[in-house]
Amino acid sequence: MAIKKLLVASLILGSSVAQSAEQFVVEDIRFEGLQRVTLGAALLAMPVRVGDGVDERDISEVIQSLFASGNFEDIQVFRDGDTLLVKVLERPTIASITFSGNKAIKEEQLKENLDASRISVGEALDRTTLSKIEKGLEDFYYSVGKYNATVKAVVTPLPRNRADLKFVFTEGVSAKIQQINFIGNTVFTDEELQDKFNLQAEVPWWNFLADEKYQKQVLAGDLEILRSQYLNNGYLKYKLESTQVAISPDKKGVYITLKIHEGEQYRVEDVSFRGNLMDKGDELESLVTIKAGEVYNGAKVTALEEAVKRKLGELGYAYPQVSTIPNFDDDSQQVSLIVNVDPGKRIYVRNIGFSGNVSTKDEVLRREMRQMEGSWLNSKSVERGKERLNRTGFFETVDVQTVRVPGTDDQVDLQYTVKEANAGNINFGIGYGTESGISFQAGIQQDNFLGTGNRFGISAMMNDYQKNISMEYRDPYFTLDGVSLGGKVYYNEFEASDANISDYTNQSYGTSLTWGFPYDELNFFEFGLGYDHNKISNTQEYYQIEKFKAIHGFDRGDSVIELDDFDWSVSWTRNNLNRGYFPTAGNHQRASFRMTVPGSDAQYFKAQYNVRQYYPLDEDHHFSLLLRGKLGYGNGYGTTDNGSDHLLPFYENFYAGGFSTLRGFRSNTVGPKAVYVSGCPTGGIGGGGNNSCATGTDDAAGGNAVALASVELIVPTPFASEEAQNQLRTSVFVDAGTVWDTEYDLTDDDGRFLNDYSDPSLIRASYGAALQWMSPMGPLVFSIARPIKKYEGDDEEFFTFTIGRTF
Repeated sequence: MAIKKLLVASLILGSSVAQSAEQFVVEDIRFEGLQRVTLGAALLAMPVRVGDGVDERDISEVIQSLFASGNFEDIQVFRDGDTLLVKVLERPTIASITFSGNKAIKEEQLKENLDASRISVGEALDRTTLSKIEKGLEDFYYSVGKYNATVKAVVTPLPRNRADLKFVFTEGVSAKIQQINFIGNTVFTDEELQDKFNLQAEVPWWNFLADEKYQKQVLAGDLEILRSQYLNNGYLKYKLESTQVAISPDKKGVYITLKIHEGEQYRVEDVSFRGNLMDKGDELESLVTIKAGEVYNGAKVTALEEAVKRKLGELGYAYPQVSTIPNFDDDSQQVSLIVNVDPGKRIYVRNIGFSGNVSTKDEVLRREMRQMEGSWLNSKSVERGKERLNRTGFFETVDVQTVRVPGTDDQVDLQYTVKEANAGNINFGIGYGTESGISFQAGIQQDNFLGTGNRFGISAMMNDYQKNISMEYRDPYFTLDGVSLGGKVYYNEFEASDANISDYTNQSYGTSLTWGFPYDELNFFEFGLGYDHNKISNTQEYYQIEKFKAIHGFDRGDSVIELDDFDWSVSWTRNNLNRGYFPTAGNHQRASFRMTVPGSDAQYFKAQYNVRQYYPLDEDHHFSLLLRGKLGYGNGYGTTDNGSDHLLPFYENFYAGGFSTLRGFRSNTVGPKAVYVSGCPTGGIGGGGNNSCATGTDDAAGGNAVALASVELIVPTPFASEEAQNQLRTSVFVDAGTVWDTEYDLTDDDGRFLNDYSDPSLIRASYGAALQWMSPMGPLVFSIARPIKKYEGDDEEFFTFTIGRTF
């Protein structure tokens, strides 16, 4: 349409010029029809100025230039004497943009697409661009199998040359796959090949990963799976000869026909290297896992190429070219593999930069680096730096990019981009159980204090059973070598009966000092010294406490027990998690041993081992399996003044039940119960005699040994956006465990709440689901659980809500 107007304008001008002169000098330029566009802007868009001589070709350029400005729908040029008259019809201004009927495409995506095409409120409306957008959106719907979809841009004129723009979508339904046919396959049956596909003609109810709706992108992925199926089984000359996708007349069904050429199966004769091996031939050959005589496997060949690239990357060759050339022997159906290696230039790191760290200081990130500036680029060290930043727990995400330095061919800059997490939290928790009711707890902790990477916490907590004031500080880099130094002071009042434990009151205070020493990238050792003062009162005279009192020289009627203990401790931590914030792969292990020094009022030791292992179940780590375990044991050592063996103090016992141990059970209620004895015959206590005088209760007493295990399947959070998935974690789980007392020696288990509490086989189990959210206040955890196996005296707790702790 624009070209026709251009020609008409040129002919009009041409006849005019022909009557007067072939060319004329422009003495003035006038515009008619300008509304939104200023005269100055229109004149600047023209290649002709007053005083210029113009002819037909110049006028054509005028019209082309004005159209190119994007402001006009119609342009006519006339000669009025020596004046150039330009009549224009401006494009309307977009007043608003709305959408209707779109479900498969979000409005945010549509607006981004329109902005990229310069279709936005306030811009001139280009109808040609609208047609292209309509076509592009319909093509998208066709690619996902919605062949009945239509997209129409409706323009409604408004006063003052404005227009409302509305996109009306009619999406229809996705065409379903009616049949997938294979032609030419003899090695694998149709069923074997189709089982590998994500697209399925018939989807069983249990296969939630398959899809019977046709999608062009999914088909492309399935064709690559088909190719891999043959290459991984030795069919190197496999070829997909044709792909036909037929649509039913009603556009609701799709028939896919694949014609393939399988070829012959080949076995590997040998594997050799050529190219610039840099005297690393032996190291490269050690990477070969393909044995002579085995069937060719494309996945193994790709893995070998990647392993060679990683090895070269560790040596500073960041952009190597590695390709495998097959040399066929069709007579013997064998193939020789020649791995061609071109390492390219060795690359050095000029600078390492960081972005996204608003509160965290650069030095906190820089000290986690293992790649040094000025040295050659080591891909393993670069990735190690990323892993270490992830493990700090200060960041939601960590990305690293290698940027070439302009003007050089052997230097790069590294740019680490982080998104800071809420490293500090307000530990506020609310729990609810069928018998426990509502409980509260609170505290403040900053793991990245003032952006220094140091941990600082002050806690002032009060609830029904505990009053606690504590302060702790830890510098993970007290020395440049990574030696850490930390300390803690605390005061605590604990009312056991309100914590679901048989009644006693413990007023304690103490302090500790710890030093940490890194052994390597994954292993860390910590040593500590501590002092604790315990003042225990209001004890119930049940058997386990009476036994402790008797051994340590306290009378049964003593209302107050005071103990001063000095201890030393050692721990080992191995952290191989892929990140500290919602990990999906790797493991975390911690073993600790604490022992009071000889001469303390209570001589005992406690050993614990905790492990978490994450197994990703898919390439994108959307699904992961978490295995957790805990083992603990404590006991006394040495003898008391009365010649008895020391015991683990009852206030140091292990307990189970609650969010961090056995979900579905009320906090601390799993394990040995308090047993009262009175009027027993001689030998009745601990002697295995007639213990009919023992009376059991449902009050928890704890034990000196614990074993816990959990299996947890982590799944994507339903209905959450991709961005929200980084802050949410949903899982289903099974917990199991037990607590027992190896020093328990009552044998009568014939009464209510009486069991052999020295038996570790009294295992409880539960199942349930949990949701974790990294909120601005800190991590929030919701869980629901039901017991599978329980014993008399165990209390259930169906729902828990906690702030401040995650797994």
